[in-house]
Amino acid sequence: MTDRPVPARRMWPLYAAGFTTAFGAHGIAASLGAEAGVSLLALGGLLALYDGAEVLLKPVFGTLADRVGARPVLLGGLVAFAVASALYVVADSPGWLWAARLGQGAAASAFSPSASALVARLSPAAARGRAFGGYGFYKSVGYTLGPLLGGVLVRVGGLRLLFAVLAVLGVAVAVWAALAVPVVPPLPKARQTLLDLARRLADPVFLAPTSALAAATAALSVGVGFLPVSGRAAGLGTVATGAAVSLLAATAALVQPRAGRALDEGRLTTRTGLAAGLSATAAGLACAMLPGLTGILVGAVLIGAGTGLITPLGFAALAGGTPVERLGQTMGAAELGRELGDAGGPLLVAAVASLATLTYGYGALAALVGVGAVVALARRRAAPTAPGAGPEE
Repeated sequence: MTDRPVPARRMWPLYAAGFTTAFGAHGIAASLGAEAGVSLLALGGLLALYDGAEVLLKPVFGTLADRVGARPVLLGGLVAFAVASALYVVADSPGWLWAARLGQGAAASAFSPSASALVARLSPAAARGRAFGGYGFYKSVGYTLGPLLGGVLVRVGGLRLLFAVLAVLGVAVAVWAALAVPVVPPLPKARQTLLDLARRLADPVFLAPTSALAAATAALSVGVGFLPVSGRAAGLGTVATGAAVSLLAATAALVQPRAGRALDEGRLTTRTGLAAGLSATAAGLACAMLPGLTGILVGAVLIGAGTGLITPLGFAALAGGTPVERLGQTMGAAELGRELGDAGGPLLVAAVASLATLTYGYGALAALVGVGAVVALARRRAAPTAPGAGPEE
């Protein structure tokens, strides 16, 4: 990490990389069902390929970023994302669609944790919250615009046009990053055994913010996936349910930069912010249990606000509590936690809903997130806080 602010123009490509992975994930996922012409089982497999690749490979590429430098892994991942996207444009067939989706997920596994590590390395401690707030904002914009712009592109030119746009986007961001992002050489580090790694990942300094990030991602995924189901059950149309999902994502996007700024200025602490974010998220899931439009909209706002609080504070806490030479590994492992939350939240809600109702599914996840909020409040001390990141108490 640097002690001097890095010009904003050098950070923009990292924010664009965050937008790219979010837009690619949600833009295609929202369009596959209508255009891929595959069975529900095959559709589920296509959706799981992207996340599955990320779960397996993000820690690997995060460790590689520490070894060879985050910038080369970032650039290589963006180029690979463009190549994987172009595969389906050139060879329009179901088999190549599977290959392209797998390649996109593997490439995102490289450039996503590398971008996070570079945000931390290029940001002074006193501005780290603001930096991660900006990164999270543009990632949320990608999640918000992905289904909308993806749907428009697919309507105009089919799924191949969407993949073509993603290929161009990957190349453009890679060129931009190559020109603007400074070289950040890897730092020398002591030899680390698997036992050392296990101890570090089990330390509350890592575990507490990562668990909060996983809970936030689980709630966000559940909100995006299941609030429209609740809306349809209440007799609402697609416009109303779509507005609820957009409201959730927009709230998260707006809250993140403000949360990061409050952390840097000492108006918010890591422990208080994470506990408040978990509490708001649990309250939002509880509101989603209420019938009708009001419960859906209030639930969307609270889930969005909670995840918007947790995301920049969680990543700032991880950056502050991690040796600089291990940032890539930490960010990769944290992203793995988020991916597990992304998959585990909907699975939990769906499993409970299949045995009872969706209302009880929301309640189960709300209770789980609420326990996390209680634990966060009860902890005797937060993770060590770097200068400028706000006091612990």
